[in-house]
Amino acid sequence: MASIQERRLGLGGFETRTLELSPAPGAREPTLVLIHGFSDSADTWRPLMRLLAVEGRGALAIDLPGFGQADRLARDRPILPQLDRCVVAAVEHAAAASPTRTVVLCGNSLGGCEALRLAQRSALPIEAIVPIAPAGLDLAGWIGIIEGAWAVQSILRSPLPLPEFAVRQLVGQAYRQLGSAHPGDLEPEVVAAFTRSFRSKRDVVRLLGTARTLRSEIRDPFQLEWIACPVLVIWGDRDRLVSVAGAKRILDQVPQARLEVIERCGHCPQVEYPERVAELISEFASARVAAPAAQVSRAAERS
Repeated sequence: MASIQERRLGLGGFETRTLELSPAPGAREPTLVLIHGFSDSADTWRPLMRLLAVEGRGALAIDLPGFGQADRLARDRPILPQLDRCVVAAVEHAAAASPTRTVVLCGNSLGGCEALRLAQRSALPIEAIVPIAPAGLDLAGWIGIIEGAWAVQSILRSPLPLPEFAVRQLVGQAYRQLGSAHPGDLEPEVVAAFTRSFRSKRDVVRLLGTARTLRSEIRDPFQLEWIACPVLVIWGDRDRLVSVAGAKRILDQVPQARLEVIERCGHCPQVEYPERVAELISEFASARVAAPAAQVSRAAERS
């Protein structure tokens, strides 16, 4: 079984951290490219990647610019094009080493927004996409929810500098309450990984500033009718940040789209129900291999 390899990589002009799984010898499935959500990091995919490793699947997870251990975003430029550039490079990098020379692009929240945006580009080696509770399909209410969270406001209103452990504890509390349908059930390592980038009030203020800039950019960031590849939308039915009702736009405008709703699940299914998400993604990715093979077989029968 392959182990998760962590390394630094230059992608689209940004230096970032990646988590990588090499496919098993003889593997035929596309490599999975995994993109995290706002204020998160590649570590959100570790529970899922451990399951993918057992299956021998290849995968690449990255820290998006401005988050985790990646380079900061340029302040004087729109954010989404910067993220696009990095993810495009990640897709091309992963496809070059993929058994099929293509990828299945998966993303949660802001990462789901990126998956939908890049699927509009037919020239990219994207076999299919899996947006998981993607942002950008409503009026970006999740940004206000994060800003208004009690734990976040406690940090912002503190008259004195808070020590790192207090900041991380409060950020972790907000993450549990907003991201999960079962806050008490989240693994401590998952919460610790999420809070690792928050060492002071300054870090919280910086991320909220990024969120405010994004607010206007993700009001209508798609041309969904341009998406021609298969799409598997995954959503939790108890998502507090982004309503599952947004999936209707995808289903109405993308011919090869289907929706899977996970019951009793919040905004981050890859953390709460990694086994179910791994099952859905694996079946979806494997179908991309089986379909061309079936087409060849039918063509041979006709001849």
